[in-house]
Amino acid sequence: MGRSNTLNNQGLETLLQNLEVDGPLPVFPSISSYPLENPMDIYRLYLTHATNQIIECDSANIYDSLQRPTNASKCDLTLVVPRLGIRVKKPDEFAVEIASKFPKSPLFTVIPPSGIWVPVSFSPKTLPLLLLPYVFDREKTYGWNLSYGLKYETNISTPRKKVVVEFSSPNIAKEFHAGHLRSTIIGAFISNLYESMGWDVVKVNYLGDWGKQFGLLAVGWQRYGSEELFKQDPLGHLLDIYARINREFKPEQDASRDARDKGLDTEEIESKGLYAERNYFFKRMENGDEEALTLWRRFRDVSIERYISTYARLNITFDEYSGESQVQSSTTEKVERILQENGICEEDNGSSIINFKKHGAPKLASTVIRNRTGTTTYLLRDVGAVLERAEKYDFDKMIYVVSAEQDLYFQRLFKTVELMGFPELASKLLHINFGKVQGMSSRMGTVRLLSDILNESGKAMHELMKANEVKYAQVENPKDISDIIGITAVMVQDMSGKRVHNYPFDMTRMTSFEGDTGPYLQYAHARLSSIIRKTELGRDDLANADFSYLEDNQHVTYLLRLIAQWPDVVATALKNHEPSTILTYLFNLTHQISSSYDIVKVVNAPEGPDVTRARASLFEAARQVLNNGMRLLGITPVDRYILPYMMEPIPLTAHHGDCPLFFSIFETSIWNLLTGLQNVRAGNRLFHFFKNNTSRYTRDIS
Repeated sequence: MGRSNTLNNQGLETLLQNLEVDGPLPVFPSISSYPLENPMDIYRLYLTHATNQIIECDSANIYDSLQRPTNASKCDLTLVVPRLGIRVKKPDEFAVEIASKFPKSPLFTVIPPSGIWVPVSFSPKTLPLLLLPYVFDREKTYGWNLSYGLKYETNISTPRKKVVVEFSSPNIAKEFHAGHLRSTIIGAFISNLYESMGWDVVKVNYLGDWGKQFGLLAVGWQRYGSEELFKQDPLGHLLDIYARINREFKPEQDASRDARDKGLDTEEIESKGLYAERNYFFKRMENGDEEALTLWRRFRDVSIERYISTYARLNITFDEYSGESQVQSSTTEKVERILQENGICEEDNGSSIINFKKHGAPKLASTVIRNRTGTTTYLLRDVGAVLERAEKYDFDKMIYVVSAEQDLYFQRLFKTVELMGFPELASKLLHINFGKVQGMSSRMGTVRLLSDILNESGKAMHELMKANEVKYAQVENPKDISDIIGITAVMVQDMSGKRVHNYPFDMTRMTSFEGDTGPYLQYAHARLSSIIRKTELGRDDLANADFSYLEDNQHVTYLLRLIAQWPDVVATALKNHEPSTILTYLFNLTHQISSSYDIVKVVNAPEGPDVTRARASLFEAARQVLNNGMRLLGITPVDRYILPYMMEPIPLTAHHGDCPLFFSIFETSIWNLLTGLQNVRAGNRLFHFFKNNTSRYTRDIS
């Protein structure tokens, strides 16, 4: 006999009745709650209702006072008394009074408070009976909440909100290097995140395909370009040319900067040499010179072709390949006219500038919108792009995923749109910044090409996979799998910290497999997949298992708690736009899973087939959440993972609090491989230790 479906209110109500929960699911018009998308909200609604019966307080205040604790091992939610908005002399005593009056519920238990918090713990008996059907009903969409994307949340028939996400945006005629990686993977994550929350997402790659930097590259091509080298490696040759011409240009730039710092006129310096050649070529482009534009189109086409192949490896697509060159001249002229009519721009030494100090923004100083040579600037073209996109897409939000080095620039951009008389449009613009990859400069020729990084990390994984000859022979596409795992290693390493933090580019760091890494994440997913395969249970068997056979122990309960938190985690990420929020949660989940394997045995569980089914269902729900999280980050999960037998991550017996510590021979071995076996002595000790303990520590995860 099948169970009720929790995808609709009727089915969810039926399940709650079967759990002997008193009364229907509470409804509060003043509260935005999503019980059909987030199981935590079911508990919040019943707790709000129960608290409302105890004290006189606004329901919305009670609901907002229910917070997830910092230490989730102690409880699942806490009622924060000061947030109730009730004036009491002794909040701690009031907390005790509230806790003492709470009615009994099959869903939760109120723990005696210590301080101003009333801790609430979900019942380990009913939690699996409610949560696991909930996850199985939603599968790949568990954690998603399409209601966030509705223009009016109370009306599901309203159109979805639209967000334009501009990210990656490399300059043409330059190779896609590690410096572009951050914008690309963070932007892809932001796009996935908004899409999972119901927004209509337009992904735009706004190429740097216009400007004086292209004029400089063209001058370099005229001096050093080789058709033969271009045919062999188009972008590699252009990158060499760009680095070479920039080294030659640097003394002129330094001279101009020194003159400017001394308050001198830079016109004479910038009217000759490479300055003049660069400006002249770009002026030809803006004037529509066909010879100049033919060269520009040639470099643009080969650049886009290479970028598309790199994006394919990262599993990223765009809805639009745009660029500065595609902003209409009529639009930039319109922008300039509005600025002039509103008295926003002024002439300064032959250039048209905006002095933000005169318009209530002294920290933004001054900036040029049209150069003394008559050519447009980034700012003028970008303001034009804002107006064109607003007309084309009628967006509710537009996000720029660009380095924190451009913070000032985007403040100026948004302020300019506001000063033009479009404050509402300006309020829809958001800059999501990130720290830079230090030690990377295409101008100085110090870039590390992303394709090389991905190739090297994939190759390292492939070599390790081949060490297990038997399993290697059973895999259809081992090179594809090793490439995916190598890409995962690079992506996870980049997303592991807060996005605003800088980090030095270091190949060893990028491809290190120590600690919480991409390969470990893939390993965790593959091992869960292997366990489910070995049970030979189908999806229906797992979804309709008797979950009451899940025993009440801390491993099962902690894992269920983490699974229940997933929709909350996604909602938090939507607020802070941090991929590390998702990644931190996923590693906490994998740690809890790993610590449970030896306690919560699945395959041939001695307790019998019903217990096997229930435990397999628990691990399948955990795998589904891990899979959903990896896909949200832009990572392709693998179901099979080949490891040399003595390189599997092994949980040790040491514990820190409630979290087991992990040590990975696999990770250390790859670290040794990629750093030239710099730590051979330590590697040998580890190798011999596991050689002597193979039967004890090896596992088959095919």
